[in-house]
Amino acid sequence: MEEFVVKEGKKLRLGYTTGSCAAAAAKAATVLLLTGKAPGSISLMTPKGIRLELPIVEAKLEEHKASCAIRKDSGDDPDVTHDHLVVSEVSYCERGITVDGGFGVGRVTKPGLDQPVGAAAINSVPRSMILENVEEVCKLYDYQGGISVVVSVPDGELLAKKTFNPRLGIVGGISILGTTGIVEPMSEAALVETIRVELKQRRADGHDCVLLTPGNYGADFIRDKLQFDPELAVQTSNFIGDAILICKELGFRRTLLIGHIGKLVKIGGGMLNTHSKYGDCRMEILAANAAASGLCAAPIEAILNCVACDEAVRILKEENVFEPTMKRLAERVGFHLSQKAEEMEIGAMLFSKEYGILGQTENAADLLQQIKEEY
Repeated sequence: MEEFVVKEGKKLRLGYTTGSCAAAAAKAATVLLLTGKAPGSISLMTPKGIRLELPIVEAKLEEHKASCAIRKDSGDDPDVTHDHLVVSEVSYCERGITVDGGFGVGRVTKPGLDQPVGAAAINSVPRSMILENVEEVCKLYDYQGGISVVVSVPDGELLAKKTFNPRLGIVGGISILGTTGIVEPMSEAALVETIRVELKQRRADGHDCVLLTPGNYGADFIRDKLQFDPELAVQTSNFIGDAILICKELGFRRTLLIGHIGKLVKIGGGMLNTHSKYGDCRMEILAANAAASGLCAAPIEAILNCVACDEAVRILKEENVFEPTMKRLAERVGFHLSQKAEEMEIGAMLFSKEYGILGQTENAADLLQQIKEEY
């Protein structure tokens, strides 16, 4: 693709989704099946309104069936499926157009996802795109019978290990995804939607409580220090505020956030997206809480000059203000989380790799116990 977007002053090339690949491959394969001739490329209109002209990489015609492949191009987005093949095989059937997944396309094993349990992990929009494009070819060549479409991804089983699919209960391969047909590089909306999918699945399993953590540090701490399965925690990355809003929307009653102090200290200052591009106020927030706990000027200045939170914690311990500072910080974190959560009960636990649990809201221990009992 030649289309670009500009983000933070950088010109980034757009790509196209696995859903667009599957639909284009199915359209080309149907042309091959009905005419006996493989097109060199295929035209596809995406839901976003951008028309794609995609080259056909592989085309095979056998008796009663045909297949074509499209090579995925994710543009400048770091997608694990970039440069891998998506294949659609079509064959004759009695009536209608059916869509299923073959090798390398996952199967849904848990409720709460876009597709029901037992179905291939081909989401609604890609399914619609496949149906519309195959139907278009059938009308063009006045074919009145049925077409069966099977989508496969030769490297799908290996690629799935690098995705959220194992956590979501999608087994055997990747998902065929995309709501617009177009991949926008570094899409925050796509990351938030991933969080929504996982939270929706927890809710569909009947859970009222949910455990959140920003990332791998939190997952390791939950496993190693709390003896709790980290796979049961939903990773929010920097999108803590968005995750809380989704929890509210889905009807969770209780939420516990466990995270490294380097992330959660920012919440103490009201930052609910903790990405560094929105600011780095870690030492300022720690220094302010330390000052309110009685720390004098010289060590406050030392904290402001710290690079890492563990270094600042060491100073707090040396100056004997660690406990009141962490208590105050945990209260501020709890306050800002509660402002976002409103009627939903929420708590937090802060830790560091060097010092373990540093502070927690008053309800954190009870919330953790309730989550352990529920899961």
